[in-house]
Amino acid sequence: MALEAPFFLINNVINQLKTISRLLFILLFFTGIAFSQYKNVKINKHDNSPEEVSVSINPVNPLNIVVGANLNNNFYTMDGGENWSNSTISSDDYGVWGDPCIIFDPNGNTYYFHLSSPPEGKFIDRIVCQKSTDGGINFNNPGTFTGLNLPKAQDKAWACSDWTRHNNLYVCWTQFDKYGSKKPDDHSNIMFSYSTDAGGSWSIPGKINDTPGDCRDSSNTVEGAVPCTGPDGELYVTWSGPAGIVFNRSTDAGLTWMDKNKFVCDQVGGWDYEIEGIYRCNGMAVTGCDISNGPYRGNIYVNFSDQRNGAGDIDVFLSKSTDGGNTWSKPKRVNDDKFGNNKQQFMSWMCVDPVTGAVNVLFYDRRNYEDNQTDVYLARSTDGGNTFANIKISDSPFTPSKGIFFGDYTGISSYNDFAACVWQRMDKGNLSVIYCGIDFKK
Repeated sequence: MALEAPFFLINNVINQLKTISRLLFILLFFTGIAFSQYKNVKINKHDNSPEEVSVSINPVNPLNIVVGANLNNNFYTMDGGENWSNSTISSDDYGVWGDPCIIFDPNGNTYYFHLSSPPEGKFIDRIVCQKSTDGGINFNNPGTFTGLNLPKAQDKAWACSDWTRHNNLYVCWTQFDKYGSKKPDDHSNIMFSYSTDAGGSWSIPGKINDTPGDCRDSSNTVEGAVPCTGPDGELYVTWSGPAGIVFNRSTDAGLTWMDKNKFVCDQVGGWDYEIEGIYRCNGMAVTGCDISNGPYRGNIYVNFSDQRNGAGDIDVFLSKSTDGGNTWSKPKRVNDDKFGNNKQQFMSWMCVDPVTGAVNVLFYDRRNYEDNQTDVYLARSTDGGNTFANIKISDSPFTPSKGIFFGDYTGISSYNDFAACVWQRMDKGNLSVIYCGIDFKK
């Protein structure tokens, strides 16, 4: 008996060590899940301060993704984001001056919309569209244009394609009587133009807003008009301005519009607001519609950010319509951090998955810090915008500098539960474009 006691004790210790080992494995496993990061890829090879990103997934070949960034950057991948190629856009006749908007049409053609700076003409005098038929590798030069109306300035264009009329493209933008003017007689208006031949030519632009804005390029300027199409080709547009966020609709491919703009909601504090460490920040409205065959088909969503919870507590919101834009829900807070904690969420962008109907909102987020360190979050809803799950997708925080222009927006595109997210980040004063692809089917 005296000799058996030590073996018993040793056995006991071994069993306890096995138990502890199993517990440690379980703890490490779940800790790994909690702190695992999505893969972030820097896609720009040159330090040319790219910002104001736009991204689109090719519906014909979803592994083909194209990204644009100021002033004339073009990035494309053919393998779902593992490898990226860099090029620049040029337009010999019209010039390129930033504000890129990248879209694909249902046939797999890519379009790069941008502002102009013609060698002979006036800076930002038109909206230019350049087309690629090879997945964003080559774009036609000089492209086509719309909106030329001298001496007025044309700014901040956004476009969409029509999934029911495959050759139709739609573009909206802000026209300034005189950009930056403080004169009360100078106005800004929302303009619209369409193409029925896949960007080969454009209609004469028309004004679609009731209430004009000023020309200061701030909250009392009408700006940020983002068009989208509905399941049956309906055309929807919202924008921000002195009347808050307003909506317009066309049911005949942009030939005619509603008699009066529909009010969506107030934008408390305006779309132009201050964020510490950011040179300029905006919360302009983004429009999206569910064209899937899912249960929320036809829902229209408007995403924006504002100061309704306090100037120090910027939040991201979503309002929706289930009746074609006739009525709108009360804005719902998208970010799920503690309410009233005076943390900022800003520069959001939204997309609605055309296959699944999921609503995805990308934004900068400072919930985890007491200073200007900034993360990137994705908020996702699969129940028609009723609830959102937030996930941090940046692998490390960064700190922007107010002395360096950071751009005005992030970018996100989704297709069949794959989300392509892009944003600009700053490290030691240098800007870079970061890509993160997330497959929600896995």
